[in-house]
Amino acid sequence: MPDPTSRDHASHLRPVPDSGDSTAPALDPDAGGTPGLTPPLERGRHSGFVTDVLVDLGYVDDEAARRAIEAARTAGKPPERLLTEQGAITADQLSRAVAERYGLDHVDLSAYQVDMAAANLIPVGTARRYGALPVGYADKGTLLVAMADPTNVLALDDIQIATGLSCRPAVTAAEDIEALIGRLNTLQSAVSEAVSEGEAEAAEEEGGELGEVAEMEVSAEDAPVIKLVYSILGQAVGEGASDVHFEPGEGEMRVRFRVDGVLREAAHVPKRMVTAVVSRVKIMSDLNIAEKRVPQDGRVSVTVEERRVDLRVTTLPTQRGEGATIRILDQENAQHTLDDLGMDSSGRERFEDAFHQAYGAVLVTGPTGSGKSTTLYAALQDINEIEKNIITIEDPVEYRLEGINQINVNRKAGLDFATGLRSILRADPDVVMVGEIRDGETARIAVEAALTGHMMLTTLHTNDAPGAITRLTKMGIEAFLTASAVDCVVAQRLARKLCPHCKKRAVIPQQALAEAEIRVGGELEAYEPVGCSRCSQGGYKGRVGLFSVMQMSERIKEMTVAQAAEAEIAAVAREEGMLTLREDGLTKVRAGLTSLAEVVRVTA
Repeated sequence: MPDPTSRDHASHLRPVPDSGDSTAPALDPDAGGTPGLTPPLERGRHSGFVTDVLVDLGYVDDEAARRAIEAARTAGKPPERLLTEQGAITADQLSRAVAERYGLDHVDLSAYQVDMAAANLIPVGTARRYGALPVGYADKGTLLVAMADPTNVLALDDIQIATGLSCRPAVTAAEDIEALIGRLNTLQSAVSEAVSEGEAEAAEEEGGELGEVAEMEVSAEDAPVIKLVYSILGQAVGEGASDVHFEPGEGEMRVRFRVDGVLREAAHVPKRMVTAVVSRVKIMSDLNIAEKRVPQDGRVSVTVEERRVDLRVTTLPTQRGEGATIRILDQENAQHTLDDLGMDSSGRERFEDAFHQAYGAVLVTGPTGSGKSTTLYAALQDINEIEKNIITIEDPVEYRLEGINQINVNRKAGLDFATGLRSILRADPDVVMVGEIRDGETARIAVEAALTGHMMLTTLHTNDAPGAITRLTKMGIEAFLTASAVDCVVAQRLARKLCPHCKKRAVIPQQALAEAEIRVGGELEAYEPVGCSRCSQGGYKGRVGLFSVMQMSERIKEMTVAQAAEAEIAAVAREEGMLTLREDGLTKVRAGLTSLAEVVRVTA
């Protein structure tokens, strides 16, 4: 196909002639300007690297570009990607620079009116695989294709073959394309389509009434139900959901996704398909579809939108019928490093000093879903070396880590944390991770292991870091053992990050700060959520950790032995530099990462 940079430029839009019901605009050089579509400053003006264009456009200075180019030689990544990961430029700025580099139009999908008829010309899977999607018409026979990488000629050729139309590339941010694909793959339309197909197939079936179990087995194998369940999973994975809830009601079944720690409604399944949907989920995870009286747990690996994900399935017999919850364990989201966690420099230094020691105990505390396992995984990856034997026991193993021996708790076989930990200590470990200390026996074995030459990483359920000391005491651990074994305690929460594309600057009055029990001596300049297409109108996208890191100094160890009150230990820890969760949250509010309301919500 011809070079896209050499095509005649047309920067405006007009209605497509003879395009049926489509009311979307098309490119026309004689029409007025179009929101969201920006032509290059001068076609073919740039012939250097993307970093040169970033400097020319004023997005970065020469020194930042030079450092990125030098770092890229060892990082194995393009310098512009490093600049994006460092926050020096936004994804939108990068896409504008790429468009300028190749002399192409730039499409801002948050402002451009997408022609959904054009967007639906190719399958969602194809669009996600190529990171490219038709968004309108350049003319009657030419599609305007939004893509993150305009050099991917294979994608353009395949779209051209699939649609029978010529393709004209335009550059947009990869996350904007992903968001648009997510909007195209709407669940409720999949539900309606599955219901229609199911009714058509049911009308063709002959024979008498089936028993309840037989009916479930037949329904679960029907194509419409399979399509519906995989549509739900595909949508959940595409939106970055951590959990999918199938909740039966008096009539319909409600489907909810947990995205960034917050549940939202995704779809409703009609009553006649509820049993079949739950049965399909149970069949996938190799559970007994005939057993509806007791909860069941299963696990399965599936491929969703060409991504391999692990699913942990739990079924629950409720008053309104059998429901299910699916935990999505996406390996692409599991590999977090210490740089990704968001710890402040002093807290991270204390944390790293602790788990790099030859022996001792590091505790991570917080409620369920606060990211404790993610923090421990990041620490394990940092110390994962060929010279060290690292063994974990978890309930269950959420993510498989290369080079680390991971054991799954199996209570039916008599393998719990305490039993597994005893066996691990006979297997010559250097580092041991225990998924959670739940009882006094496990706590005692872990403390003794930390005192006998092992590095012990584990979690506890407490509200703050000083509370871990009291918790161990209540589990029957002598205070002098706790003081000798524990080197560091990290308390954490996860707060939703503000969408960088729509957040707006705001001044928080002193009265609002006082109501949130925050004292900063005046007003606070911060950001607040707005909502746009890139964040599904929620105002937030992604999450950031809030951390409180307490190092067991000599003074705190003496107070532990003396069994000082938790509040007294906390006061001394703050004197020695520990930030509370809310104080750490406030620094992230000032940095524009999250909002004050979100910090108050997760630290209340």
